[in-house]
Amino acid sequence: MARAGLAALAVLLATPAASESAWADTLVDNVAGQTIGADGHIERFKAMVFDDAGVVKALIHEGEKTPKKGFQYRIDGKGRIMLPGLIDAHVHVMGTGFAALTLDLSETKSLGEALAKIADYAKAHPDRPWLIGGGWNQERWKLGRFPTATELDSVVSDRPVWLDRADGHAGWANSAALKAGAVTAASQAPAGGEIIHLADGSPAGVLVDNARPLVETHVPPPTPRDYDTAFALAQQNFYRRGLTAVADMGATLEDWQTFRRAGDANTLYVRIMVYGAGIDNTIRIGGPGPTPWLYADRLRLNGIKLLLDGALGSRGAWLKAPYHDRPDTRGLPNFTQTQLSNLMSRAAMDQYQIAVHAIGDEANAVLLGAMEDLAQTYKGDRRWRIEHAQVIDPADWPIAERVAKSVGLIASMQPVHQTSDRLMAEARLGPNRLAGAYAWASAKAHGAVLAFGSDTPVELPDPWTGFAAAISREDENGQPPQGWQPQERVSRETTLAGYTSGAAYAGFAEKRFGRLAPGLRADFIFVDTDPMVAAPEAIRKTKVLETWVGGGKVWDAEKPEGGAGAAVPVKK
Repeated sequence: MARAGLAALAVLLATPAASESAWADTLVDNVAGQTIGADGHIERFKAMVFDDAGVVKALIHEGEKTPKKGFQYRIDGKGRIMLPGLIDAHVHVMGTGFAALTLDLSETKSLGEALAKIADYAKAHPDRPWLIGGGWNQERWKLGRFPTATELDSVVSDRPVWLDRADGHAGWANSAALKAGAVTAASQAPAGGEIIHLADGSPAGVLVDNARPLVETHVPPPTPRDYDTAFALAQQNFYRRGLTAVADMGATLEDWQTFRRAGDANTLYVRIMVYGAGIDNTIRIGGPGPTPWLYADRLRLNGIKLLLDGALGSRGAWLKAPYHDRPDTRGLPNFTQTQLSNLMSRAAMDQYQIAVHAIGDEANAVLLGAMEDLAQTYKGDRRWRIEHAQVIDPADWPIAERVAKSVGLIASMQPVHQTSDRLMAEARLGPNRLAGAYAWASAKAHGAVLAFGSDTPVELPDPWTGFAAAISREDENGQPPQGWQPQERVSRETTLAGYTSGAAYAGFAEKRFGRLAPGLRADFIFVDTDPMVAAPEAIRKTKVLETWVGGGKVWDAEKPEGGAGAAVPVKK
């Protein structure tokens, strides 16, 4: 990524140190502006004023006179659609960046195609001691089983290979990688994990959830330089799609140090709400509690992310009843309710916000039960988050409603998962257990605040695909017609809120960004499609023309190679 600030407008090229007197208000006019208003409904405007600190001063509506004087700068919106910068409420920042640096199998449609790509990658990188990557999905390949180490050995046998499944809950190893991890027929999977075996008892090559570290810990760790490169790639990926803020789920100390290096160098542009990976990582980062907002509201440690179960695709999600397509298992829980409650209590005592990954209906029931119990002790505005909330037994909605009323409940959900997972979810759950699956409308109806995201790199960090899925529950091919479980569709207004004001609220940032309103950061985008009226297929194809963060342009579609907006000044 180029580091020159070619994407920044001349209006912002002067740094504060160079000329404080040159800073003054900026008028953005001739726009078809839309934001979520203070009342939660769409507010339309034709112009906006922001100050030299990148904070909105005023919105000018139809019928109101647009002042023509008193501005140092004027930006002509050219009649384009202007929206608040979008927020992805569940990402893995460094995972997204490293995915761009390693082997990506996400687009492969068969095992054969994947093996050919792995072979090509190995030939192109003969000097790498390990080959790493991810994105494979045996469901997409229509394989009917997990891939094997033997199949990997057929293309790479001279060094270890370790490849993450698309959901990040399973890893595929060749024989050299299994040997490095000392994984044999006698190996026992740790609690919450599974080693997939062949009929003769030998390890097949796939390790699920808590068994993954048996091999993963032997992969050579990336260097700080690798981290910095990966972060720069992830950041560029975000704002070229119109994302100006993200919630990073499961950050390590190394991730946090990467964000701090970027902030110190004034190359951190996307706003990051950080949730540490478990108690230990979170305390190493924040110590006695959440950090203050840093770098002009670009970085904060909000809370702790806990992992209660696995994913449906690798059958690690914790279900109340056995899997429809594998009756010998109900999934792989990491904690009992008592253990989960103890961890949540430890976090709540230090005022950390709690975010818990829960996918299966049993996992969600256990989590909601823990939340309700703890709400008797930890009162106030807690905004506890359920990450994914993919399958909730309708019988548990009353508990969710009580939690929402007592301490606040966030349903951090990823609309694109519904369209990607539909056929797999039907196979895993069977036809009689789908009523509470990917139930966005039900979550909102029972008091949860919706915060929408992508779970990148599991999915692309593309809010437009998610927007289309949320309002239609149809995939890119229009399937199924009229939508899957169509009663769970949500309105366009609700969807825009889920990607803006709701996602900001979910991270205690609603007084800083997430809407376009006086006193909030001037984070906005210009797009070529109006998501409030366009058909879902058109929304999926939305082109982000420009992305602005804090009054500085960081993406211009006409100059895609013009850098990351490295000249955007940040007033600290």
